[in-house]
Amino acid sequence: MISPATIFLTFTLLAFAILAVWLKPLRIGERVVIAPWIVFFIAAIACGLAVGVLRLPALVSLAAFGGAAYVASTSKPKSLQSYFFGVCTALLALGLALHRLPGFNNPLIIADMTLSAGAAAFSQYANFDKGSAGLILLALLCRRAETAPEWRRLFKQTWPVALVTVAVVLGLATCIGYVKPDLKFAQVSALFLATNLFFTVVAEEAFFRGLLQDRLALSLANLRFGRPVAIVCSALLFGAAHAAGGGIYVMLATLAGLGYAYAYHLTRRIEAAIFVHFALNAVHFVGFTYPHLN
Repeated sequence: MISPATIFLTFTLLAFAILAVWLKPLRIGERVVIAPWIVFFIAAIACGLAVGVLRLPALVSLAAFGGAAYVASTSKPKSLQSYFFGVCTALLALGLALHRLPGFNNPLIIADMTLSAGAAAFSQYANFDKGSAGLILLALLCRRAETAPEWRRLFKQTWPVALVTVAVVLGLATCIGYVKPDLKFAQVSALFLATNLFFTVVAEEAFFRGLLQDRLALSLANLRFGRPVAIVCSALLFGAAHAAGGGIYVMLATLAGLGYAYAYHLTRRIEAAIFVHFALNAVHFVGFTYPHLN
């Protein structure tokens, strides 16, 4: 039985690794340069192995994924090597996100909870495999803001997209009876939102926008409507990935995906898509029926 304290330590280290992606590399001497996120990631893996969140096969999965992502990130754009390892990276990322690769024992942290009258019960796992996929994609393949002016410009461009996306998606969901307004501050709110941000939102945006949309836009750059096609395709794929939730959920996820994809297109920075995605999830969780009405 994994104790809550060891779960907290393992996933806190993984969250720190994600945050450390934005830190500058550490220089040791004249030749040695270490990315801080790697230090935290190794610590998270070691802790996960010690407490049983990870088993040895997980190391093979993570090494294969990390290797493919690294080669994809260092290959010449539009080269055969870039396409091949890009596809390998995407397939391995899907395997991690869908929990199809061995060696991961993701703990259940919220079990069959009903937050509102008439709402469906929901559960939440802390997913080391999906979180790791997001971390590696974020660190190696995603365009990120690096300076204060970039951050200011990004926020200025992104907040209107977030506002419209939240209003349209939750407005439609309310109109069709999928959710209803329900302001709440549950005891699990902080746990849910932190887990959702670090191990769901970052991973999904790094995959659908940082990897798929970015590379599709690059491949279609010479076409007149190449970038709009990339936006629509990433949104449709994002919606399809939520097929387990049913047709209405797919429709709402696709609509939300258009907002995330447009924010990424507008700024060409992954933080924009993460911000819009998390804003929608947070407003949904705190202000409306979660996950939906029965």
